[in-house]
Amino acid sequence: MAMIRAFQRLVFIAGATGLTVLAFHPYHDGALRYGLPLSLAAVWCAGLLSRGRKGLRCVLLVLPVLCAIPFCLPEKPLDTRDLNRRYVAAMERMRGAPYRWGGESRGGIDCSGLPRRALRDALLEIGWRTGNGAAFRAWAEQWWFDTSAKALAENYRGFTRPLGVSGKLRDLDTVHLSPGDLAVTADGRHVMVLLAGGRWIQADPGPLKVVIERPAVDRNPWFDSFVTVHRWMILE
Repeated sequence: MAMIRAFQRLVFIAGATGLTVLAFHPYHDGALRYGLPLSLAAVWCAGLLSRGRKGLRCVLLVLPVLCAIPFCLPEKPLDTRDLNRRYVAAMERMRGAPYRWGGESRGGIDCSGLPRRALRDALLEIGWRTGNGAAFRAWAEQWWFDTSAKALAENYRGFTRPLGVSGKLRDLDTVHLSPGDLAVTADGRHVMVLLAGGRWIQADPGPLKVVIERPAVDRNPWFDSFVTVHRWMILE
């Protein structure tokens, strides 16, 4: 019995330590994707091994089922117009957030993390509002599979498609583009996202923050880059 208690404490300490470290981990990377579920599983298992706490064990047994319910809900057609509106609004709320390579939060975000996080936020909003399992599953897929600027231009996992529009961003004709479309530089190092009114939003490593600017009036050097334009397939 003493060995079981010692093992329980060890598992709990390992899980709690993992969660504490990840709480201050600013990057969306393998450490987060694998460490978070493993740490949660460790804390969960430690709780199941606790003695004299039947109520806690019952809650812990039910909890995974409750967490899985949203992802098992039936699929409904996504309102792409509503999704796009929420996606763009989520990006605009990030204006002024500090730039951090590999980040995906208000505390620090990079160029590809900005549209990824905004799209996930929009999917989660729609999922809770409509009970649409497709939105929750798309959110999970987007969270698990990290997508760099280069990957966005290469149609990684079919997440995006090219629109056949390319050239220097400053000279692009945006008449046939939509807010939320992605302009990826030719070298795959950076991505900017179109907003309404000819504005572009980006997590800019120059001023080290998320900025919204217009090529017609602003002298941002990224606007002189050759880009190809892409669109999230889920917004089609």
